[in-house]
Amino acid sequence: MEETRLLNHLTAAVMVVDSQLMVQFANQACEQLFGLSHRRLTEIRLTDCVSRIGLEPAQLQQSLASHQGSAFYAMSLVSLDGQHHTVDLFLTPLQDGQGLLELRVIDQQQRISQELHQYAQHHAAQLLVRGLAHEIKNPLGGLRGAAQLLERQLTEPDQKEFTGIIIEQADRLRILVDRLLGPQKPGPRVVANIHRVLEQVSQLCALEFADTLVFIRDYDPSIPDFEMERDLLQQAVLNIVRNAAQAMEGRGTITLKTRTCSQVTIAGKRHRMAAMVSIIDNGPGIDDKLKDTLFYPMVTGKADGSGLGLSIAQNAVAQHQGRIDVDSWPGHTAFTLMLPLITTKESQ
Repeated sequence: MEETRLLNHLTAAVMVVDSQLMVQFANQACEQLFGLSHRRLTEIRLTDCVSRIGLEPAQLQQSLASHQGSAFYAMSLVSLDGQHHTVDLFLTPLQDGQGLLELRVIDQQQRISQELHQYAQHHAAQLLVRGLAHEIKNPLGGLRGAAQLLERQLTEPDQKEFTGIIIEQADRLRILVDRLLGPQKPGPRVVANIHRVLEQVSQLCALEFADTLVFIRDYDPSIPDFEMERDLLQQAVLNIVRNAAQAMEGRGTITLKTRTCSQVTIAGKRHRMAAMVSIIDNGPGIDDKLKDTLFYPMVTGKADGSGLGLSIAQNAVAQHQGRIDVDSWPGHTAFTLMLPLITTKESQ
């Protein structure tokens, strides 16, 4: 049919479903999106085409039953082969209870929006923390100095114990503020292997969580050594892996995956090549209430957490001119570090 040929030329995925969401027709873009042939698609329901879709099927069926069009924006869709996409979904009711579904993939727009949002978060957090650090450290120094002077004048050990507590707590607060600020000056950089960094992190966490945590390595051996501040990058990865392990209460699987990608734009700068380092866990996922403020300091979903781990990780990756992407739903959370493969010549 002429209509079918026209629909197959569309870049948007288009399908026709009946009142039970059984697929009646799917164009070629739909086959590519779901990773299934036309014949296979037209044998199953929409919900069987994917392993996850970010809306309830009842919402679509209700729209079909009431003959009202619907639009769902920025829906998370995971295909059966594990590919994650963000789509805008539009439903147009047709005759006989059928509906026309149009799915527009907005992965690129979503990534750009997420990067801009994270950059704004990072910038705002740094300004806030630096301002607070100045306001806290000055009186804290005076408090500690006064406690030291008072301690010298005291003769009773019991009284000196109280001044010791004041000094100890002042030092603890200063260390906390320094951790919030993170390293302000670039440390020494060396040409190192990212897989050695990952192995060191996995060894540390394996010792901490004994045999209940399983690590899966999916490394790309072609990734070259590149210039990095090794200890800082190791701390960033360690914070993310430790968060994942704690979210799963030490019982689950963490996949460490590396790949390369070319012509990557980060913070408006184009890089010829970058390393993608993904930390993927099969835990409960990130609470929706935390997603928009995930990288702010002092934000945590754990009762005993400091809320500094991800903020420090983001700061460390930013110092490597990189970014962190996050995808999360129940049973899957992936933090992906995009690290430009910068040579010594490029960094000078």
